[in-house]
Amino acid sequence: VQVAESGGGLVQAGGSLRLSCAGSSRYYMAWFRQAPGKDREGIAAIAPDGRPTYADSVKGRFSISQENAKNTLSLQMNSLTPDDTAMYYCAAHEYYAGLNPTYSYWGRGTQVTVSS
Repeated sequence: VQVAESGGGLVQAGGSLRLSCAGSSRYYMAWFRQAPGKDREGIAAIAPDGRPTYADSVKGRFSISQENAKNTLSLQMNSLTPDDTAMYYCAAHEYYAGLNPTYSYWGRGTQVTVSS
């Protein structure tokens, strides 16, 4: 499956962005991010029962959703801070892997930069 992210950009602290990922509803999909010099971090995924799971760093500010008819995964990001600056990746896997970066298929990423 091919995975492709869109929607990144430059935003001021306190602002919002919405990321989209074109993938496949037949796969489990999740969002990750990686800041310079840091490990890749799982930030949001949708469990098999449909409930979202979030990293503590984004809980209460980010919201993940999936439109199966459009094979699209979205990430609404609110109350952004400079610490959210990173390359954001969408990933897909045949099995649910939660926030572990063991997914098989990855997009090229979309840059999110939050200015103070």
